[in-house]
Amino acid sequence: MNYNSTRNKSTVVTASQAIAQGISEEGGLFVPQSLPKYSLEDIKALAAEDYRGRAKKIFADFLGDFTEQEISESVDAAYTAEKFGSENPAPISYIESGNTKMSVLELWHGPTCAFKDMALQILPHLLTKSLSKTYSGKEAVILVATSGDTGKAALEGFKDVDGTRIMVFYPVNGVSPMQKRQMATQKGGNVSVVAIEGNFDDAQTGVKKIFTNSDIKAKLAENNKLFSSANSINWGRLLPQVVYYFSAYCDMLNEGKIAPGDKINVVVPTGNFGNILASFYAMNMGLPVNKFICASNSNNVLTDFIKTGTYDKQRKFYTTISPSMDILVSSNLERLLYHLTDGNAEKVAGWMAQLSGEGRYTVDEDVKAKLDALFYGGFCDDENTQKTISELYKEENYLCDTHTAVAVNVYKQYVAETNDTTPAVIASTASPYKFAKSVLEAVCSDELPADEFAMVEELSAKTKTPVPAPLASLRDAQVRFTLECSVDEMPKVVLESLSIK
Repeated sequence: MNYNSTRNKSTVVTASQAIAQGISEEGGLFVPQSLPKYSLEDIKALAAEDYRGRAKKIFADFLGDFTEQEISESVDAAYTAEKFGSENPAPISYIESGNTKMSVLELWHGPTCAFKDMALQILPHLLTKSLSKTYSGKEAVILVATSGDTGKAALEGFKDVDGTRIMVFYPVNGVSPMQKRQMATQKGGNVSVVAIEGNFDDAQTGVKKIFTNSDIKAKLAENNKLFSSANSINWGRLLPQVVYYFSAYCDMLNEGKIAPGDKINVVVPTGNFGNILASFYAMNMGLPVNKFICASNSNNVLTDFIKTGTYDKQRKFYTTISPSMDILVSSNLERLLYHLTDGNAEKVAGWMAQLSGEGRYTVDEDVKAKLDALFYGGFCDDENTQKTISELYKEENYLCDTHTAVAVNVYKQYVAETNDTTPAVIASTASPYKFAKSVLEAVCSDELPADEFAMVEELSAKTKTPVPAPLASLRDAQVRFTLECSVDEMPKVVLESLSIK
């Protein structure tokens, strides 16, 4: 299987080229030229496998220039019980809130307690193998913009991986204290972390500009290096996310929650649109999906786009208690537009140019009709996020984080509007302990401790739930990274970190 660019269909690369390069030369994203199709019998066969077996099958259908052994080695190294706490890295909790039944797909049992681990534990294996096939001898310089979770997961996945250097940029006031500490204390000889004066969109735009800067790329080439990405703009980040939607369906089949062929609704709290896009790919491969429910916080640019067909980033930016969704430019939406236009790269490139130049674009009637048929968009503000956390805990004794609560709240809005009782899979994206202050405020009326780690201990004591070991160990970890820079200084910081003049 080969891959095209969303902005230039004449660009054709292999899987390993797409993963190693990360982004196309003109700024487009790589998309598969076609998708494998799974019948109901194929899905039943997947259900007979464990998570690793399901992953190997799906990867093999997309990574055409990887050997069976390379895929097997990568999967087996990534999804271990030691890293994820059990043989199933993505278990489901079945809960009921009021009259609403939900299958909560817990994607946060990995080493950084966020769903990004599901992709970023395997991406280093895929990337190093891709480099050996396409850019032998070159060092990959991985640039990451993060709204909190991607940064730590990427740092943890790539730390001390031969042939790689990784630099993460995060908004100085746009992540939770726990997320900031996770990144600032990161171990590894090949890692760097920098806070920027701005929001996530500023960091993301800055990284994209560096990627496409011909002068900087030339300097890297002179030093036998090339840029790559660990954000979900990289196909190697997005593909592993397809796996857990199939796996969730298989687990529900095995546990008798659905019958073969039954449709499900998929509910995802999302800012950059990668996680929900993975479920869209799964549906187009044959996963029975009825509706994609896109949940946003107060930065509800995706909600408005789904409802109106106009994407307008020119709006107030909110710093919320669900910071991983504090995004106004949803990069992976570009991939969806490419598929909804039947691969019209010229049209997609035009919309992206409008977004860059004018701050907005409006899709045509055909794309809007497809959006209406497939997607529902809703949003939830901070007050209702905390209210949802409180209700779930009091009614179901289920503790969730601020992002999962947004998804639950928007799903309830959807059910109230539509009376749709299709079984729902809700993507739970982070441990509640990554956002201890906001979660503790939601479940406890007492005065909060002043210290972040005291809040963590208080939350554990009040709810009788364990603190994840990776977070508990941060209390005594040494802070290594304190550098801050402006967005304009990002290129200089990258070159200085690489000792390139």
